[in-house]
This record gives sequence, structure tokens and C-alpha cells, in this order.
Amino acid sequence: QLQLVESGGGLVEPGGSLTLSCVATGFTLDYYAIGWFRQAPGKALEGPLCTSGSDGTTYCADSLQGRFTITRDKAKKTVYLQMNNLKPEDTAVYSCAVIPRYRVPPGNLGGSLRDDFDYWGQGTQVTVSS
Repeated sequence: QLQLVESGGGLVEPGGSLTLSCVATGFTLDYYAIGWFRQAPGKALEGPLCTSGSDGTTYCADSLQGRFTITRDKAKKTVYLQMNNLKPEDTAVYSCAVIPRYRVPPGNLGGSLRDDFDYWGQGTQVTVSS
């Protein structure tokens, strides 16, 4: 059964760091890009925040100002989202999702459309508060 499972969320103080994990089971990630999204209470889904391409390329939104980094461990079928200098406005449920590589605009990983992402994880809560 194809599944994505996120973990690593929690409560962190402003300025702190967290690393989220997204593990794929039931399929190989070799043919997919993986993106991270978030949804804050009462707000619309945001993202992709960062995307890891099947070719090793990465993308993170400029709005994150370099605070987030995405990496992929092929052997573990896991994608990580390293989040640094967290702010209260980063509080949200973070989810990962996959997009088949053929749907990724050539040479434009950041141009992947949200609606083209297929399978989604259940999400992990990140709360940034003192």
C-alpha cells in the first residue's frame, strides 16, 4: 500500500530548529518529486514550501528566506525538511506529497503545480511558541 508518513513535529521556541521526516512505503521515490506543504489554523494550504526532485535538484520558496532546507535519502526512502530560525508564523500542520516526475516542468522544479501532487501524508503539527 502506497503511503507517506510524516514525523518530527512538535513544540519549539522561536528561533529554534526542527527536522521533519517524510517516509514513503509501498513504492519507490525514484520516479517522484516530493514537496512539503503546510496549513496554519484558519488559513489556506501553503506550498509547495520546498521540493526535492528525483534528479537531485531542490527548490525552496523565496519567502522562506533560506531558513528551510530539503534533503532526500534514497536508501531510506525519506525526505527531510530542516527548519531553522523558526517563527510563530511557521506554526502549522506540515504535510508531504509526491508528484510524478513527468509532471514536473522541465528545469523548473519550483513550478510544480499543487494540484499535480498525488499522494499525501497525514501531516505533523509544528508549533512555534515561547
